[in-house]
Formats: sequence, C-alpha cells, structure tokens
Amino acid sequence: MPGYIEDRWFRRGPADPATGKRTREKTARHGQGKRYKVTGIPGVRARSFDRKADADAWKAKAEHESKSGEFIDSRRGQILFRAYVEDEWWPSKSGDPATLTTIKGRVWTHLLPHLGALTLNSIRTPQLRALLKQLESTIGPGTIHEAWGYLSSILQSAVDDERITKNYCKTSKSIKLPTRPPRKARAWSRERVAAVREGLKPRVRIMVDIGVSAGLRQSEVFGLAVEDIDEAKQIIHVRRQVKKVGAKLVFALPKGGKTRTAPAPPELLERLRAHLEEFPAKKVTLPWKDPRPPETDREAKERAPQTFELIVTGAQGGALRRDSFNDREWKPALAAAGVIPPPVQVRQGKDQRAVWKYVEAREEGFHALRHTAASVWLDARESIVSVSNWLGHEDASITLRIYAHMMPEADGRGRDAMDAWLKASS
Repeated sequence: MPGYIEDRWFRRGPADPATGKRTREKTARHGQGKRYKVTGIPGVRARSFDRKADADAWKAKAEHESKSGEFIDSRRGQILFRAYVEDEWWPSKSGDPATLTTIKGRVWTHLLPHLGALTLNSIRTPQLRALLKQLESTIGPGTIHEAWGYLSSILQSAVDDERITKNYCKTSKSIKLPTRPPRKARAWSRERVAAVREGLKPRVRIMVDIGVSAGLRQSEVFGLAVEDIDEAKQIIHVRRQVKKVGAKLVFALPKGGKTRTAPAPPELLERLRAHLEEFPAKKVTLPWKDPRPPETDREAKERAPQTFELIVTGAQGGALRRDSFNDREWKPALAAAGVIPPPVQVRQGKDQRAVWKYVEAREEGFHALRHTAASVWLDARESIVSVSNWLGHEDASITLRIYAHMMPEADGRGRDAMDAWLKASS
C-alpha cells in the first residue's frame, strides 16, 4: 500500500446538490495540532506537518528510502547525547579494562560536559566547531585528537544504530583539528643515564640498567620475574607487565598482547645477580588482566590471580605502581641529576595543605631509556627488524618511523657498492 497524506482538519462531505461537487467538513480536531499527516508507508512511522508542501517532500523522500531499505526516522535521533552514551554506547563497549578506563575518562571529561545536553541529531558542523573551540582552550592537540576519535566512534555507532543518518566528524570538511607537534625520540647520554641511576634508591637502580640495556617499558620492568632471565642464552623473556586498572594493579601481557625476547648483555646479567643478592626477589600475586569479580566460569579462569617472583618491588614487597614510582622515585632522581628543575611548594585541596610538585616531564620519562637502547643498537648497525622485535613493535615500519633519525649514515657504502656493481657489468 502506497503512502498517502491525510488532512486532519477537514474531511470530505456530501456532494453539493447545485454543483455536484463534494463539500469539505471540519473535523473534531480542526485547528488543533499539525494539519497534514503522512502515513501508510511500509515500515515508516507516521509523521505530521503544518504545511502541505513539507508533507509532500517528506513523503517522497520516505517512500524512496523505504523502498531502498535506507529510511531512518529522524525522531530516533532526538535522544540526548548523554543518554545515548550512558545507556547505549558505553554499556556495549568491551575490551582491555585499562583502555576502557582511559576512554571513559576522555568521554566523561571532554565530551559530555559540552555535548551532553544536545540531541544526537542536532550535533552537526556548527556544534562541532563550537566544541573544538572549547577543547582548544583547555587541552592540548594530542588529547583533542583522542577525544575527537572517541566522539566519531560514538556518532558512527549512532549511525549504525539507525538513530542518525550522518557522522559529521567524518563529513565536515571545514573542520580542521590542530596539528599534533611532532615528537622526536631522543636518546640520553651515558652521563645522564648514570646520573639519574645514581639519584634513585639502591633497590630500584636496576630498573635503569634493564631499561637502557634491554629496551623494556616501565610496566614491563615492573612485571619482570626471576624466571624470565635466561643467562645461558643471554636473553630476557618479556612475558608480562604490571598495569593499573582503576585503582588496582593486575598482571597482563605486554603492550600489543604479545610476548617477546630482548637481549641481555653480560654486564646486565652481572648487575642483575648483584641486585638479587642485595634485594632478593619477592613473590607477588595479582589478578590477570582484570581485577573485577568474575561473573562466569570463563572469566574466573581468565582473571585467576597469578604469582611471580618479581625482580623489583616496592619497599613493602608489593608490585610497583607507575604514578607512585614516577612521583616518589623517578622525578626526584631527574631533579637530582639536573634534568628537570627542583620541586616547588604549592597548596592544594580544601585544607590548602602545602605539597611539593615537580614539573611535567613526559619527554624525560622512563621511556627515554628505551629510546637510548634503540639508539645504541641502531648505531651499532643492528638490523631494523631485530630492533623492532626486541622493542616489541608490531612491525619494523613503526620502528623506522620512530627511530629513523637515529640510524647512522651509510658512509658511502651504498655508493661504493653500486660503483663496483657497474664496473663489473661493463
């Protein structure tokens, strides 16, 4: 049955005896609500309009989209952005708990305060421009790109759920996100490495040796166990990391979800032996990957606590926490080595208590040791594939993108080789 337009204010009356034409009679709802109702289109909910021209246009569009299976009722997009995120999008998210915590932080902090009161179908180019302006006044380019990516994911889910017809994050060509400043990996000098190491407490100094010799990430050093050191083969098995999920610590696979091996030079092995003699390894038990109580037998098996003899632990024998280590161990060592300024006293909290604060030092984080390891390997002309494998990159192209500027010059070897090749073929 094709769609039709119903006049809700008038209906056909009896024929006029004089003219023979049908008369019009006012209905009981004459003058109330919208006059023209489009109805009868298969799979399409009826909709009313004030003007006949609008009803005709919508009827034609709805009939065409209904036949092609592409009709989306715009009224489904009238749900508030906050309601859609909290009731539909977020409950459907799954994956690594730590990643989900990061996503939720970005969405609830940077998107819901600005867009939460808008309906989904009202979030178009003007609203996105206003959002971008607000974000640029409060956060940096990197965080803006992250938040924008999550917003695009939310709107795309709304498209897939047939609540809106278009994701304006993808189609708004006039919106340009701020350029992320390039970050060039920088290696530390031998002197800086030694100075920072000296500034750490003796029980955690071995972390510098592991980071700079084997290229492990900070979280991977936290999770390194005695059983992971293979002295005979001079390798370290990188099998796990210690991650923070919410306020709790867990063991998990290294970044990228895969294990690997890294080289362990004899000097590092010697330092590891000396460290373990002075600070014996401690058994630490943590859940695997997810600290939440399991709801199924499968989750219980996957999240079952595991125990490892960790090489580096906290003063009380527990696993190290990233934020605590950085604030209490790493930054004081950086300041002592002159890498960052000394802390300054500030007042914070309701009671305005005085605390010592260090500057942000992202470029001088533990990751700098990993960059240093890569620079030493590449300077020794180790293959890019080997370096990529040792660092745990997904493929060598990532390693090249990060560390190409550290690779030594060819010293004319390619030119000489080509010259010899040409002479031999002439």
